[in-house]
Amino acid sequence: MTMSPWRDQPVEQARLFNPAFLGALVFCAVRGYERESKDERQGLPYALAFLAVPVVLHKTTRDALPKTIATSLAAWISVNAYAQVGFAERASAMVPMVKDSVATACHGGLIDIQGPRLHGMAKLRTVERFVTSIKSPEVVDCVKKAIFVGRWFAGSGDYRTVMALWGVRP
Repeated sequence: MTMSPWRDQPVEQARLFNPAFLGALVFCAVRGYERESKDERQGLPYALAFLAVPVVLHKTTRDALPKTIATSLAAWISVNAYAQVGFAERASAMVPMVKDSVATACHGGLIDIQGPRLHGMAKLRTVERFVTSIKSPEVVDCVKKAIFVGRWFAGSGDYRTVMALWGVRP
């Protein structure tokens, strides 16, 4: 699946695939992960950014996410196996966009790469203020779910386990 540059896509797609917006989603997943992690110095494993973004952007999957992080990822996937259908292809197609978004978020001072992990550098309120000014219910939902997914992944085991549950490899 070849994607045209984000500027050449329909308006709503261009907004969702914009590197700054995707970078904000990665940042939110990082902050969620750091908040839930047993060791706050543990940032989001870099590989999980490539899962968080396609999970959050896919509306059907996003709408089906559990209400609380107490629901185990393994149990949720066993009940919602349809979420894995096409996931590997979506995640693979988004790799260049996620790489651009990580670079954009690093350049913008939202995150920092330290070894194999991403660390939040800004306050979450920075993105939350931006999101409330957008007034798009889908954008607000994506940001909230990115924080949730980061928290959920933090309690779901090693990044390899999380990736295996989604049916992908680093």
